[in-house]
Amino acid sequence: MTDTDTGAPAAEESSAIPNVRIPVLWILGALVGGLILGAMMGNASPLVTESADVVGTVWLNGLRMTVVPLVVALLIVGIVQTAKVARAGRFTAKAVLIMIAILWSSSLIAALVTPLLLEAFPMPREAAQALAAALGQSAPTGDIPPFSEFLRAIVPTNPINSAANDEILPLMIFTLAFAFAVSRLPQKRRRTVSDFFEAIAAAMIILIGWVLMIAPIGVFALALVVGAKAGAAAFGALAHYVLIVTAVGTIVWLLAFVVARVAGRQPLGKFVRAAIPAHAVAISTQSSLASLPAMVEGSKSLGIDERKVDIVLPIAVALFRATGPAMNLAVAIYVAHWLGITLTVPMLAAGVIVAAITTMGAVSLPGSISFISSIAPINLAMGLPVQPLGLLVAVETFPDIMRTVGNVTMDMAVTTTVAAHSPNLKESGHETAPTG
Repeated sequence: MTDTDTGAPAAEESSAIPNVRIPVLWILGALVGGLILGAMMGNASPLVTESADVVGTVWLNGLRMTVVPLVVALLIVGIVQTAKVARAGRFTAKAVLIMIAILWSSSLIAALVTPLLLEAFPMPREAAQALAAALGQSAPTGDIPPFSEFLRAIVPTNPINSAANDEILPLMIFTLAFAFAVSRLPQKRRRTVSDFFEAIAAAMIILIGWVLMIAPIGVFALALVVGAKAGAAAFGALAHYVLIVTAVGTIVWLLAFVVARVAGRQPLGKFVRAAIPAHAVAISTQSSLASLPAMVEGSKSLGIDERKVDIVLPIAVALFRATGPAMNLAVAIYVAHWLGITLTVPMLAAGVIVAAITTMGAVSLPGSISFISSIAPINLAMGLPVQPLGLLVAVETFPDIMRTVGNVTMDMAVTTTVAAHSPNLKESGHETAPTG
């Protein structure tokens, strides 16, 4: 995920979000170097691998300690901002509702498609077993209750206790309800609460940025351990991961053309031509925000009312990441496949819900931060270990290209859909886009 491909509030609202630079190429180089050195060493130096395991674990714990407060703060700020946009009028409310429906559909797509892809194109079992042994995990991190117990526990009796025990789904349900309650407060009080949690989010982003600045060391240590225990199989496994997760994103991207044709009533060829410039910018920059001017021009070339384009597309870039739930949940499902964990209905249900909810609270963040903050909660909710994320974050640059391309295409498709099913803005009484 890039700095704009996890969802961003409007510029005025996100001004307090710090700009954190992450050494992406150094992280990728550390992954490759660690795997190669570990494969060359094998089991010849157990003291070295044990020391590397300690270093890698400490680094992962540093990331994990930020997840709960960061996700809670971001979700509250994101929901308050979404509610504010929706209150601007029926036109913007319709746009937001369509976007939310697509986010939940995206999450369901991953739950249905990813297991099928892994069944059709599985990772070689020997490689999976070697990697599971290298990570020291072969079972879920927690007990998964029967579905009836899962439903009973979905609403927490004590959200503080849920946070302390990494019970992410009940915590998300409480946070979602709390955020909507905040959105109903008078403006002054709503702004006070929103500013408070935005400050917490900003502080946590700075903290996780510090942890990620030493990511090359942590990733190198983790990769060395994996390379020593799994050998060259690790490279094939990471390539397999990139292909599977990218394939899930590709499905969402293709569905954007279906949405534009069926719901947006646009000729397919015309929409494809209009989207090509945005695709080019998305591939080169991996940023939805950088692609916005091309999306605006492309949408206007489709004959859409300029005022509708000028309202919907900025909202989409600010609040909407169509590929997020699908590709984030695909990562979690892949981790389960990697470790040989059988996914139950409650596990998948928890993953679908958390993937959709956390995307609604995402903001404009560097890719490494958004990868951890978006996917770690899904893993925790499904009872899956988070250790593999320390390696997978190093190769996120490659799936991120499809994330951005899918996002900008669906942004344009949603714009055509909202425009096709909305009256003229003069008749609706909506002349300008909502501000803030």
